[in-house]
Amino acid sequence: MLYIGVDLGTSAVKLLLMEGDGTIQKIVSREYPLYFPNPGWSEQSPEDWYEQSMEGLKELLADCDRSQVAGISFGGQMHGLVILDQDDQVIRPAILWNDGRTQEECDYLNGTIGKDKLSEYTANIAFAGFTAPKLLWVQKHEPENFARIEKIMLPKGYLAYRLSGVHCTDVSDASGMLLFDVKNRCWSKEMLDICGVREEQMAKIFESYEVVGTLLPEIAKELDLPETVKVIAGAGDNAAAAVGTGTVGDGGCNISLGTSGTIFISSEKFGVDKYNALHAFAHADGHYHLMGCMLSAASCNKWWMDEIIGTKDYAAEQAQITKLGENHVFYLPYLMGERSPHNNPNARATFIGMTMDTTRADMTQAVLEGVAFALRDSLEVAKSLGIKIERTKICGGGAKSPLWKKIIANALNLKVDVIESEEGPGLGGAMLAAVGCGEYASVEEAAAKIVRVIDTIEPDEELAAKYDARYQQFKQIYPTCKPLFDALQ
Repeated sequence: MLYIGVDLGTSAVKLLLMEGDGTIQKIVSREYPLYFPNPGWSEQSPEDWYEQSMEGLKELLADCDRSQVAGISFGGQMHGLVILDQDDQVIRPAILWNDGRTQEECDYLNGTIGKDKLSEYTANIAFAGFTAPKLLWVQKHEPENFARIEKIMLPKGYLAYRLSGVHCTDVSDASGMLLFDVKNRCWSKEMLDICGVREEQMAKIFESYEVVGTLLPEIAKELDLPETVKVIAGAGDNAAAAVGTGTVGDGGCNISLGTSGTIFISSEKFGVDKYNALHAFAHADGHYHLMGCMLSAASCNKWWMDEIIGTKDYAAEQAQITKLGENHVFYLPYLMGERSPHNNPNARATFIGMTMDTTRADMTQAVLEGVAFALRDSLEVAKSLGIKIERTKICGGGAKSPLWKKIIANALNLKVDVIESEEGPGLGGAMLAAVGCGEYASVEEAAAKIVRVIDTIEPDEELAAKYDARYQQFKQIYPTCKPLFDALQ
């Protein structure tokens, strides 16, 4: 049988067609616009997601035996607020994960309600990108829109609704809303009350591998698919990417170097660090995970290459970097503020340590190293909980760079496993569809049979020691700059 994985990203939807044994038949991608109505705001039209997904599905299925398609599932950008009225029409553009307008609401939640209470209710504290602060923002600034809300959804949940007619979400995606009791895998009544919404306004919760329903007849007809095609709940992009890299079960780790960067640690047990520096979320495998999320990762390198030094030849720039562990320039990768572990939207990207002999290559190296050190910040929090991690998988656009993988292996002192297919959330979505359709008995079984490691980058003892010394210096820079970042705002 065939399974479709839909990766609803921030700039494009990527669709993947997978055979039951994990063989990828075809991948297509369709872009849609981002809107920035005010500085720090970030929005999209849910209709664009739907239209481009439908066009992408038609292209994906053009040359295959459509009768063999058994299921469709999703990985998707998290935290976005999609609100529907009584006719299931979108009330306003979706407010996205990287939107920074909710600082006042986060201060209210973390300060007035209190971080301890938020952590008790949801296992997390308020971050500017989360969904609950966005609801409070709409309540305050757009009360007429707030009064019309009949359903509150997340981006990929909205797409699943358009295909199946079911208002749904899954446990991993719901975990990033600050409205979900992660430990007990249900909506938090206390948080719903705080945000002034009712449980019937929320989508129905599913495990990531559970069947939501089947394709609506009109959708099946438009796509020329059987009406029996199952729609499976899917997962938030990071949890779906973790499935796609085989980061499931106890003690798995995956680093994603995409627009944002994550370090994702799967666990059979529920756990929260005392400072809530890492997100504690439900995982797509039926268990839990900890995740550190930095808002700018590969996007730092893209910004540096495209906007500052003006080149698209990333490999040529990296070829000039020869002295790892010896760079005197440091870079803080906070172009969009920062989430884990600092939770500070006022943080800013910063170069420090330049001298008259600093070269272009030094600056490029500092960008790559700054992202690696920021990932280590989150790894250190996980280690403080007693979690032992010796190796990690890696995925995302930045993972295509051999140099960057070497830097990460040594800066974090981890073995870095490279997998055969780096298709992240799309592959994870297809795998969840296969589990939901009974091709595999569990997510762990699907991962064990489909995901293959083809290379491992081992840390070098001497180089790792050099990077450890550099990291000890790096981690002093943010606390020193923090008062200035706050004052500049």
